[in-house]
Amino acid sequence: NSFVTRTNTCGELRSAHVGQKVTLYGWVQYQRQGLFLILRDFQGLTQIVIPQDEAHSHVKELLSNAPVESVVRVTGTVSPRPLGQENPKMPTGDIEVKAETAEILNSCKKLPFEIKDFIKKSEALRMQYRYLDLRSFRLQSNLRLRSHMVMRMREYLCNLHGFVDVETPTLFKRTPGGAKEFLVPSREAGKFYSLPQSPQQFKQLLMIGGLDRYFQVARCYRDEGSRPDRQPEFTQIDIEMSFVDQAGIQGLVEGLLQHSWPEERGSIVTPFPSMTYEEALAEYGTDKPDTRFGMKIVDISDVLRGSDIHFVQKALSYPRGSIRAICIPQGVRYLTNKDLESLKESAKSQFNQEIMEIIRRPDGSLKSLLTKFLGEKQQSELIQALNMQEDDVVLLAAGEHKQVCSALGAVRLLSANLLEAAGLALRDPTAFHFLWVVDFPLFLPKAENPTELESAHHPFTAPHAADASLLYSDPTKVRSQHYDLVLNGNEVGGGSIRIHSAEQQRFVLEKVLKEDSKVLSHLIEALEFGAPPHGGIALGLDRLISLIVDAPSIRDVIAFPKSFRGRDLMGNAPDYVTPEELEPYHIQVSWPLEEKEAKKN
Repeated sequence: NSFVTRTNTCGELRSAHVGQKVTLYGWVQYQRQGLFLILRDFQGLTQIVIPQDEAHSHVKELLSNAPVESVVRVTGTVSPRPLGQENPKMPTGDIEVKAETAEILNSCKKLPFEIKDFIKKSEALRMQYRYLDLRSFRLQSNLRLRSHMVMRMREYLCNLHGFVDVETPTLFKRTPGGAKEFLVPSREAGKFYSLPQSPQQFKQLLMIGGLDRYFQVARCYRDEGSRPDRQPEFTQIDIEMSFVDQAGIQGLVEGLLQHSWPEERGSIVTPFPSMTYEEALAEYGTDKPDTRFGMKIVDISDVLRGSDIHFVQKALSYPRGSIRAICIPQGVRYLTNKDLESLKESAKSQFNQEIMEIIRRPDGSLKSLLTKFLGEKQQSELIQALNMQEDDVVLLAAGEHKQVCSALGAVRLLSANLLEAAGLALRDPTAFHFLWVVDFPLFLPKAENPTELESAHHPFTAPHAADASLLYSDPTKVRSQHYDLVLNGNEVGGGSIRIHSAEQQRFVLEKVLKEDSKVLSHLIEALEFGAPPHGGIALGLDRLISLIVDAPSIRDVIAFPKSFRGRDLMGNAPDYVTPEELEPYHIQVSWPLEEKEAKKN
């Protein structure tokens, strides 16, 4: 209550305050029969008793007629609630304030929706009136938790471990590879700035500049459509250190999260477990495994190798062919035939992968199109390999290793959703399972042209020390010194040890990625002036907070987010500008024909 004219907030009055004269400011939550009014501010609710005597008739009229969500000042005396009228669900439920004077500071017109968390409203409407949505308890709580965590992170990094908080430029130039960048026109004809998708180059240059330890709450930009866990503008906790290895960065991040973790969410145990990219793909079918539940992918190639099943033998003849399966616990009980068909269809449409089911009956026997091709010994080995119990359903896939694993990984997650929707508790919503995924490939074949390579993450990642020689002979086999931090199946951070040799950086750009290294000449030249070994990481703050508060979208932890299509529905951005405003930037808009007609009309 420092620096303001209220004596207390609406959430802090208790029995100890009885008899005190207080002044409260807040919004009218609701009013009951001209007798009571609930006043709300950022901290909570207080019940105001509307006076009924003639001497305070003007106060009664004012408060009884105040529209919901009007801003009101009330001065009165704190009193205990009458016996039996206490409200144990309200922190202030033992007291009420008997109003003596009141003033409506600003009346509220008819609302587009009620300011209550349990009232459902469309996301478009919430974003159009975001300033009203921000009054909800959930958004207030999310933003305050976010603020508290960032402050604790800053304290850990700057005060405890000597990091320097440095702001890096927002206007820069295009970076090869990676996501699409927003362009910003300049007054020099044909020249554009780019908004950085991360401060990657700047943080490396800071290490070359001898700062040793850098950190920033960085705004980043990507010109791509929004998804539940992605926005065109987003925030990351950006970190870089000199003279560090992978274990050092991981230890720092684990300590950072432990220090800043909200107490009400329980404690997190460090060190976090770690697995390689290949292990994650083989057991979970993804590089961001949700380890809160089992249903791991099991390799059953050896069990079926001796069978006469045609598609099995065909799959095993591939260079990286394998037969793999997942076991869905109690699948017969919780999944319908329609569910099973939807899982198969999903694997077929997304991964072009056929899936076959095997059911274990209550009598222990197996039901499947495959059983007639399998002897008793093979059936028994299959049951043992997959630890099949009665009423379990096994989904089996055969083919190229990565395709099979990816398909089963997606089916595993869909199965978990179906099981939980049917009432089987599988993933603890209060559990937080962190995991490091390491040893990613340094390069991947381009989707549009598999004979060419692209960086699996970005072109500044150093190769694994044991694979350094392969960089020049067989770059497809090189592992990187990249590491991802995964939480409950979501990537919440990624980083790497960087290339600090100008010669190696130039080789990666020109010879492996076939990129024009001139675009990065400033960085390559900087590496020639005594660059220290360095590495870092970026944590996705929006995504991390959304997982901590169990929000369905990162838009629920950002004060003013963009819509699903990257628009600001409140301010109606992006918006048109006039030809006169574009003239200094040497830009003319070429309108599609239908838009020309629409503008005429």
